Amino acid sequence: MSVKPEIVADQQVLTQWRRDLHAHPEIAFEEHRTSEIVAGHLESFGIEVHRGLAKTGVVGQLKAGTGNRAIALRADMDALPLEEHNDFDHRSQTEGMMHACGHDGHTTMLLGAAKYLAENKGFDGTVYFIFQPAEEGEGGGKVMIEEGLFEQFPAETVFGLHNWPGMPAGQFGVAAGPMMAAFDIFDLKITGNGSHAAMPHQGVDSIVTASQLVTALQTITSRNTNPLDALVVSVTQIHGGDAYNIIPDSVQLRGTVRSFKDSVGEYAEQAIARIAAGICEAAGATMELDYQRRYPSTINHVEETALAAAAAAAVVGDDNIDHAPVPSMGSEDFAYMLRERPGCYVWLGNGAAEGGCMLHNPGYDFNDEILPVGASYWATLVEQILPEER
Repeated sequence: MSVKPEIVADQQVLTQWRRDLHAHPEIAFEEHRTSEIVAGHLESFGIEVHRGLAKTGVVGQLKAGTGNRAIALRADMDALPLEEHNDFDHRSQTEGMMHACGHDGHTTMLLGAAKYLAENKGFDGTVYFIFQPAEEGEGGGKVMIEEGLFEQFPAETVFGLHNWPGMPAGQFGVAAGPMMAAFDIFDLKITGNGSHAAMPHQGVDSIVTASQLVTALQTITSRNTNPLDALVVSVTQIHGGDAYNIIPDSVQLRGTVRSFKDSVGEYAEQAIARIAAGICEAAGATMELDYQRRYPSTINHVEETALAAAAAAAVVGDDNIDHAPVPSMGSEDFAYMLRERPGCYVWLGNGAAEGGCMLHNPGYDFNDEILPVGASYWATLVEQILPEER
């Protein structure tokens, strides 16, 4: 393993930064304290700081040498609306919020790399350090792009990283093509005709209709989609009724669709509408569908994936690189950046998940031992893509 010794020497301070962020989580577009800390650190390193994109976004700009090439490195800053169950000293001090996805670690690793690169400047060109708000379902990356991210900071390529529980600590997963799925959501309102529960024949039972629909939606994946095209359709909420003896007028179904291909997601939307309309018509009910495309799939570009893999191998050795990780049906709004610029999104092993604790779990914590690994990966990636003139 060839982790930067200068970054290893900073491990204690990196750990302090990370645990402070963990103790003070902030959710989407409310990362005011976090962005202040990030901007303050960048300025202390002598890095030019730009603020205001997507409300709380921060971008650091560092130039070395005379080269005109530029790359961007991105970390997410937001936490989740989740009550933490851990009891260590750095547990969340904010009720109902916690860093259950490791964005505190992502932010810290990019800060560590920024500090190293500012002190050593062993590259030729420009690096943009993107600290993004609102990754968790609110599309902060998309907002930054819409507000001019790549016009103001014209990077040729963009790179992202996420910790990955269950993968051995310090190992990397990287491959061209799909890494994370698209994230769509749907709301279905099923309207029947309410009645006394003892006299269902006098109405149209919205609950029975909705129940039939939940089952029928599973045929989109099992019987209507090519088995080689990954697709998940999950109903995650059912709301309806307020009493034991009343069949309600309406029931609300909510859920999510995950896919890797745009065409598959488009078909799923059409199929949900078709199946819902058919079942409701047969029952004498009506339906209203609100289908929203939240995040596209995260697709790595071939050339940039090779560059990312080479940088990771330089840090941890090729034996610690999984070049064919199984893509995740989870989603990531870094996908928007990869649609604007070529780039690559990698996974960094967070180690065995104690007690089965994975991402978005109230017992999760980022593994501080990998902070120097991730920071060294970022620094090495910059030095390899923007080599100094010799």
